[in-house]
Amino acid sequence: MLIDEKTVARAADTLRTWALDEELKARIMADREQSALAQRIARRYTAGETIEEALAVVTSNASRGHRGSIECVGESVRDPGVAARETQEFIQLARRISAAGPPATLSFDLSHVGSLVSPATGLENVTAIAQAARDAGTSVMISAEGSDRTDLVLDLYERVASDFPETGITLQARLHRTPEDLDRCLNLPGPVRLVKGAFLESEAVAHPRDSAPMTTAFVSMARSLVGTGHRVNLATHDAQLVHTLKSELGADLQGEHVEFEMLQGLGDALLDSLHAEGYATREYVVYGPQWWLYVLNRIAEHPERALLALADLNPLTA
Repeated sequence: MLIDEKTVARAADTLRTWALDEELKARIMADREQSALAQRIARRYTAGETIEEALAVVTSNASRGHRGSIECVGESVRDPGVAARETQEFIQLARRISAAGPPATLSFDLSHVGSLVSPATGLENVTAIAQAARDAGTSVMISAEGSDRTDLVLDLYERVASDFPETGITLQARLHRTPEDLDRCLNLPGPVRLVKGAFLESEAVAHPRDSAPMTTAFVSMARSLVGTGHRVNLATHDAQLVHTLKSELGADLQGEHVEFEMLQGLGDALLDSLHAEGYATREYVVYGPQWWLYVLNRIAEHPERALLALADLNPLTA
């Protein structure tokens, strides 16, 4: 049976809607049997639930020549006590990176560490993490969130970067506003991670995810970043987009300020081939129990991954 593109798009939007449904998440995670099944699906995209498991994956990736980025996954924390606890997790992660040795940056959503409690709470907590990262000889990369939070994210990023200029920021090529946001971020020295953008957004706010305008926007912003010598992580698993970038930007992509970055489990062969061709590469590893939004967005990017989820639920391969 053939499924048309509109149906695939609707399926992706359903998954993105579920990703943001905190009540659905709570019901699934509170049910022992449903939670166990969901965790089996999540393991394809996550390192596990502990720092030790994440460091083991980063160490393995380093043996393949890839730099690392680690996130204890989570988002939309509205309790100051939870935000403080999650902040301590990232501080401990920074210390463990320093002790264990695998080179890795720290990545996270600002909403994971208190920006939705209040901007002041978010700033206090991300500053503590940035200091711990600096003490460990590494740095922080702030992740993108939905377009309704972009102003908050960028405002806090600028305030953190005033004291920790090594801090990086993630921008979504899909959003119509991003070219102006890029101009704003180019005034700061931290790296820019350029992604397509995985959130459910209206066409008034964003280009359709895999549309020609989105590709044009991504390549245009990549050209600006690479051409100015600004540090950039080109974060995509899209082999066709990688091919377009290589065709358009050529040898400039092998400059010291450029990396290709991909998420754990989604582009291993492509990332290995880029490394073999002489490009700098980084793999993004996530761990922790709060993986709901992250995993559903990964499946939504390519709804055919729902078949992989069914395969992962096969009791004969458990």
